[in-house]
Amino acid sequence: MNDFLYDNECEQKCMPTIGEAAPEFGANTTNGYVHFPHDYRGKWVIFFSHPGDFTPVCTTEFMTFQVMHDEFAALNTELLGLSVDSNPSHIAWIQAIKRDIVFQGWKDMDIEFPIVADNAGAIAREYGMIHDASGNTDTVRAVFIIDPRGIIRAIMYYPKAVGRNITEIKRVLIALQTSDAFRVATPAEWIPGDDVIIPAPNTAREAHSATKSGDGRNWFLRFKSLSPDAILNKITNRKYIGDDKKRKSRKK
Repeated sequence: MNDFLYDNECEQKCMPTIGEAAPEFGANTTNGYVHFPHDYRGKWVIFFSHPGDFTPVCTTEFMTFQVMHDEFAALNTELLGLSVDSNPSHIAWIQAIKRDIVFQGWKDMDIEFPIVADNAGAIAREYGMIHDASGNTDTVRAVFIIDPRGIIRAIMYYPKAVGRNITEIKRVLIALQTSDAFRVATPAEWIPGDDVIIPAPNTAREAHSATKSGDGRNWFLRFKSLSPDAILNKITNRKYIGDDKKRKSRKK
């Protein structure tokens, strides 16, 4: 299933986009063989690439993802990493992280989520994780948020020199889940507890009614309150939404 066709001339237009089904693949990982996205049906997935094993920025990202692993799990979300390294390389790297690395006070850390082995880069090419203009055939720091139906809902790209803000990735995930659960949108800088945006009217009659019942002219931008507890009751049973302070001790 990894024998993807690839054409350099269509790198950009052949990349999967928001709203499309996530490309299927089967691959070995550090946790065994996976069929993606079939094995993750009913779950949200953060599928992300890293430039390479035994690299410093990637090591800090993986440790932060692991510290937040339970928070993502509470949001019905699985983590899945990938690079164009072999499974033995992945395993040796995560063993080195557990044995040798201390970051933010975290140490002796087991990386529990799976890392896909993509030696030939076929999966990375299918997902547009390799950007030839960046200088080589390593994967960039791509993030795909995929919903329980296997649909791509958000895509983020970071250069190799800049580590990802994992808390921001979680914020986007919660915003997507909130939008689905309550049929609302979220404004700039939104975090749970801030007001959300209700859908704009579709007809002149609805706009007129909204103007009369609202605050005057702003019929196309209307807000309502939505508490973190209301969101929690919809999307999770565990209170991790507000747990975004800098983590100083590793979760067991």
